Amino acid sequence: MADVLTKEQAEEKLIDLDEWEISGKAITKTFEFDGFDQAMDFVNHVAAAAEEHDHHPDIDIRYGTVKLSLSSHSAGGLTEIDFTLAAEIDEIPE
Repeated sequence: MADVLTKEQAEEKLIDLDEWEISGKAITKTFEFDGFDQAMDFVNHVAAAAEEHDHHPDIDIRYGTVKLSLSSHSAGGLTEIDFTLAAEIDEIPE
């Protein structure tokens, strides 16, 4: 099992990410799209990245709005993989 990051370590890693926020034991980000089709295309890319890492975000889809939440539930908080996947998600074209 991966080591849970301290609050300070998580805040340090957050600096390298674009618009992600710490929310409890997770990092979250909201993405906006012109419509449902674009939002679903993005979610499908996120799903592919999640499968590659065997690390799956919580996903809330509301028409053209997608909110992602990443946490290492099995570890009980944020770990390195959450930030690795978040950085990869940021590379997906919106």
